[in-house]
Amino acid sequence: MTTPRELGFRMPAEWEPHASTWLSWPHNEKSWPGKIEKVFPAYAKLVAALAESEPVHINMNSPEMEKQARTHLKHAGAAGEIHFHQFPTNDAWCRDHGAIFVVNDQELAAVNWKYNAWGGKYPHDLDDEIPSQMAEHLGIRCFDAPMVLEGGSIEVNGQGLLMTTEACLLHPNRNPDLNREQIEQYLSDYLNVSEFLWLGDGIVGDDTDGHIDDLARFVSPETIVTTVETEPDDPNFEILHENLDRLKNFRTAAGKAFDIVELPMPQAVVWERERLPATYANFYISNEAVIVPGYDAKSDEIARGILQDLFPSRKIVVIDCIDIIWGLGAFHCLTQQVPARN
Repeated sequence: MTTPRELGFRMPAEWEPHASTWLSWPHNEKSWPGKIEKVFPAYAKLVAALAESEPVHINMNSPEMEKQARTHLKHAGAAGEIHFHQFPTNDAWCRDHGAIFVVNDQELAAVNWKYNAWGGKYPHDLDDEIPSQMAEHLGIRCFDAPMVLEGGSIEVNGQGLLMTTEACLLHPNRNPDLNREQIEQYLSDYLNVSEFLWLGDGIVGDDTDGHIDDLARFVSPETIVTTVETEPDDPNFEILHENLDRLKNFRTAAGKAFDIVELPMPQAVVWERERLPATYANFYISNEAVIVPGYDAKSDEIARGILQDLFPSRKIVVIDCIDIIWGLGAFHCLTQQVPARN
């Protein structure tokens, strides 16, 4: 089969122009036990912020769910171009169950990776159908990739570099029959990347086994922002400093060191004695804004300032994420960009 790379497709960086953003409306009460009603207003604020600069598509399980969503979106003041699709899902994490999009000089295409809900942890029969439904609605070709992969486990700079973690992509619950070289080959074939930056472990509380979008993000082709814990007694301290050391030793294709910008971790967020994976790295870059999860006033403002310096032409929108993070994900986990055609 001809691969996307052979046809000149590539996965653009998130800051490149979007045609739209795609999401799945939250509904799984098991993901937010005791909090699902509090999730809707925060989620609606996310949609409202996105719709200010690009069309938004939202997967729905039923007309009744769409009616509920419209009510919450109205209360949040959401305007602009918002589309609803009766594409049922098991959960809301569109970054992971949605299609990953690639472009070449003529067209947009979708890549449908195998999906097993982070190593078979949760039901995913409906989520499995979402990439092909997205592609069919958009009227674009869809490549079926022969490997388990979630969108939150990879980060690209749009110029051939991909960043990921050993903890996730090499975990035996994803692709036990593939080694590192084979995984890199599939990523190369379907996303058109040629250089790989491997970090180690993920943060405490992350049930995805270490997604990169909780740890480090490209913000330009040669700049990486990464989370760092400053309290030596915190269980994330050693994990994040080991990743920081790796980042400092990485080199660009031209042999230069990356510009590394440190992003603080918020104070520990704990619910019912469970440490949640709260991190500012789980921001989403829209056409005109960077939407950042908020956890506490002091560190929120520090994170806002750092990201504003990195994205001077975009508005930094901090939205309270305390209730959403109970589902073990934040705004990047909920969103999937559809790049504009070249």
